Amino acid sequence: MKGARAQVRAVGPADVPHVARFIRDLARYERLEHQLDLDEGRLREHLCGERPACGALLAEIGGEPVGFALFFTSYSTFRTQPCLWLEDLFVVPEHRGCGTGLQLLRAVAGIARDRGCPRLDWAVLDWNAPAIGFYERQGARLLRDWRICRIDDDALQRLADG
Repeated sequence: MKGARAQVRAVGPADVPHVARFIRDLARYERLEHQLDLDEGRLREHLCGERPACGALLAEIGGEPVGFALFFTSYSTFRTQPCLWLEDLFVVPEHRGCGTGLQLLRAVAGIARDRGCPRLDWAVLDWNAPAIGFYERQGARLLRDWRICRIDDDALQRLADG
């Protein structure tokens, strides 16, 4: 079925196991499995609970899930407007190069547009040349002057505790 066009739709509660599988696959691909602390219950609550923290789209071909995109609202103080942050976009290897990733990216861009967001942002690992090339072909600019900062786990607790 490679080459068939994917159907992209919003994730519902029954889709959480598929999203969790894709997150595991993405962590493996990005060589970040050691950082994985995946809990399907939390994921379900954050995607489909009373106050969702994020949204996700699922791409299916012939009813089989082949990829996902997960996003959430961010905020631009300079634009004084909500924006959208694309946290993850993943397509299973056997369905890459067929337009599924582009369908997912376009769908997220459509959500950003429909919400009145002036921009859509995301991060990409510097070694992931195929993804960088794909994003640049879609018109994305890599912001070379910016670096993502992160503080987590024990360091976050120490900082918060003063």
